[in-house]
Amino acid sequence: MQITLIALGTRGDVQPLVALARGLHDAGHQARVATTLEFKTLVQEQGLEFFQLRGSPSQMMQGTDMLAAMGGNRNPIALVRGIAKTFREEFVQGLGEIWSACQGADAIVLSMLGFYAGYHAAEKLGVPFFEAYVLPGRPSREFPSPVLGIDLRLGGAVNWLSHTLLVRLGWWTLQPMVNRARRAALDLPPISFSKLFRKMDRERQPILYGYSSHVLPKPRDWPTWHYLTGYWFLEHPPDWQPPADLVGFLDSGPAPLYVGFGSMTGRDPERVTEIVLEALKRSGKRGLLLAGWGGISASDLPGNVFKIATAPHDWLFPRMAAVVHHGGSGTTAAGLRAGVPSILVPFGGDQFLWGRCVSRMGVGPKPIPRRKLTVERLTEAILVATESTSLRERAAALGERIRAEDGVGAAASIIQSSL
Repeated sequence: MQITLIALGTRGDVQPLVALARGLHDAGHQARVATTLEFKTLVQEQGLEFFQLRGSPSQMMQGTDMLAAMGGNRNPIALVRGIAKTFREEFVQGLGEIWSACQGADAIVLSMLGFYAGYHAAEKLGVPFFEAYVLPGRPSREFPSPVLGIDLRLGGAVNWLSHTLLVRLGWWTLQPMVNRARRAALDLPPISFSKLFRKMDRERQPILYGYSSHVLPKPRDWPTWHYLTGYWFLEHPPDWQPPADLVGFLDSGPAPLYVGFGSMTGRDPERVTEIVLEALKRSGKRGLLLAGWGGISASDLPGNVFKIATAPHDWLFPRMAAVVHHGGSGTTAAGLRAGVPSILVPFGGDQFLWGRCVSRMGVGPKPIPRRKLTVERLTEAILVATESTSLRERAAALGERIRAEDGVGAAASIIQSSL
């Protein structure tokens, strides 16, 4: 079968869908991944067909509205408005591109952001589709909406309401844009997403969740056609070799701490760098700093700190004493799989959910929200993560359980059996 996967977002959103595409490819299907140009190599080095979509998640994350939503105030209304503003001008063309990407498809797999555009192609073609998410995407009474980015214990009714109100808010803002694009690009009538979601529930539309039930158990109020498969990991290419200077640094002393904030672009990256370096100094630990969209930079690093452009997490993280990161779903998964302690510094959104999970399981200290990050707090977290024997043992045990799962295989099997 020909299966098209619409993978939109940052690397943490896209890479799990590439892993799932590779699993479908290995099961004998033709898998095409439609995503943005910056992930072309990621797709093609897995032997998969790449279809280019417009846009750049890194540029999107650098927008003022998106920073306001994902940074200090974590305002969900600002987040929705930022998304609408970013995509409004190009949504019709983007929908046309996705329509082209889905030609010949027998089924379509949609990431969370990909659903908002890709569903319409599935409707027009009349082919089955699967939602493939790396964070909770349906209401539950057991936790509030991850989009809220809050660290509060709410009651069951309030939790449920937070999910439903945010969905309504999002589609109240986006629906006019979506319906104009449906008509212009695909000649489809207007759609009500509240009616669509009810229809999907009646028809038991499968939703695949690419995270482990060991980390966040399936809510008791979710239906049977919502599947927690385990994480969708992508192994690094077999011919990849680490740079000699990185190997030299790792071999020159005790295991360092990894520090990286992925696609989060802070307003003051220099200050974050100062905090990280001072916390490493006070704790007496070595550090490995990731240079990337997160903006971590320093012209003169001390001898106990090394900076890298990139390295596969599945190779790097098991060699770390602990991992310090923003709490994105992909980086969180890689850290937990490695079996080392995690220190989360959430910027917004679902990062707070994963921070709570890490703390609840006792595999990392309490998360430090970015707006509350200080030298003192980070130093204390580093010492707890690296010197608590019980914490390190729990992290190692959890890593074994996660490595024993085959999330890609389970998800691919569900897709095949549904078709």
